[in-house]
Amino acid sequence: MSIQAASLFELDFLEPLPIVVEVSEASMSSDAGLLPLKQFDQRIGLTEQFGQSLNDPRDPNFIDHTFLEMSRMRIFGILAGYEDQNDHDTLRTDPVFKLIADRSPAAPDLASQPTISRFENLIDVPSLNRLRALFVEQFIASFAQPPLSLTFDLDAVDDPVHGSQQLSLFHGFYGQHQYLPLVITSVETDQVVMLSLRHGTAAASLGADDDLEFLVSRLRAAWPGVQIRVRGDGGFGNPTMYAVCERLDITYTFGLSTNEVLKRESEALLAEAVRLWETTSEPQRLFDGFWYRARSWAEPRWVVVKSEANAHGTNRRFVVTNRRGARLYPEATYDEYVMRGESENRNKELKCGLAIDRLSDHRFMANLFRMYLHAAAMNLLVRLRREIVNPPIQEPSEIPVEALVGKSRKKYQNARRRRDPLGEGQPHTWRLLLIKVAATVVVSTRRILIQLSRSWPNRNFFEHVSQHVLKRPAIAGHWAG
Repeated sequence: MSIQAASLFELDFLEPLPIVVEVSEASMSSDAGLLPLKQFDQRIGLTEQFGQSLNDPRDPNFIDHTFLEMSRMRIFGILAGYEDQNDHDTLRTDPVFKLIADRSPAAPDLASQPTISRFENLIDVPSLNRLRALFVEQFIASFAQPPLSLTFDLDAVDDPVHGSQQLSLFHGFYGQHQYLPLVITSVETDQVVMLSLRHGTAAASLGADDDLEFLVSRLRAAWPGVQIRVRGDGGFGNPTMYAVCERLDITYTFGLSTNEVLKRESEALLAEAVRLWETTSEPQRLFDGFWYRARSWAEPRWVVVKSEANAHGTNRRFVVTNRRGARLYPEATYDEYVMRGESENRNKELKCGLAIDRLSDHRFMANLFRMYLHAAAMNLLVRLRREIVNPPIQEPSEIPVEALVGKSRKKYQNARRRRDPLGEGQPHTWRLLLIKVAATVVVSTRRILIQLSRSWPNRNFFEHVSQHVLKRPAIAGHWAG
């Protein structure tokens, strides 16, 4: 016998039929699009390796929720837009999140907010050190063939805080109480390869030399012949960074703050740019290079200067580099440096799309662990989207995508957004088109049935991603630490 559900209320904007709202007894979720991502995670072992890196000091006889289970709750919750611990007070009963945590929807509830808070605060320093190594090892494992060269971008990301977190301090430049994390990302794969949490008034380059040495030693152990390039803004342009790069045979290009000596050396180039602008009324962009040695430098280094003159006035920018072709191709050297803006977009995804700045634990080390949770969510997303990428097909006679500029580049990007919205989609795009979909979850003795709506307009994305992941072979073995 079926029982009629009691209605909550009626809406009357569609005459003459009332719109009756009632509660369904069916087990449902609003995040069924996480399931293909969970299948992909199972194939590459990302969260399993993440959980294996954590030391659990609790008595095994009294454990209801493992560190791996809670890591998956947090990582997949971040992907779905649930960046806070207290979100899991409601998600703990969600059938899809139970599946993600390797539980049946009919199993007991997942961990609550207090349990997750204790979990984040239990992570010790050895566990954090293993996560540091794990991110590099997972980056190496993501390559099918040894790369010939790799480029990494270094970026200091301001992280405003709104409490009394340990080592959060007021930074005069940013005008806020904050942390100042350091993120190192891969240009080739978009992955977060290394990250560190620094106190709020840290210099941009604090600890970057140690991080680079750690990263390069691991990479060269795996690929002895790989060429490594790094880029960073003026905050990384200092003798410590030059010295570690030169000692490790790293090619570097760092921004350089303007001073009177640099202005004097580039005055003739700027004057020529102004003369050409006044003569032709066309914006001018000229380049040159020269040897320069600051007082704190042990030796001279090559500096590339860009001088611009246009309707907005004049502008000069400087970079210091040891690139072999910099003396012959100053413009190409500078243009390659400014491409680091694409890596800054990845950091914006981390901050705006995956809320890496929600470091609200009191303990400094707990907040560092939270950064790793958010970065793991980012790496899971970027690795999947690079695999399912489906850009528009270009004719052989067309200009390569990398060489497109101006209106041609914009036209291609618009065509790509229409054809391949997930291939380079922001986290918000993935939520809109894939993750945020309602589904009914039915558990029987034979199977767990996920029922999607036939009228869901984005079902083709769900099917495309799922079919790719199911065909993808799993990575053999496990990371041992």
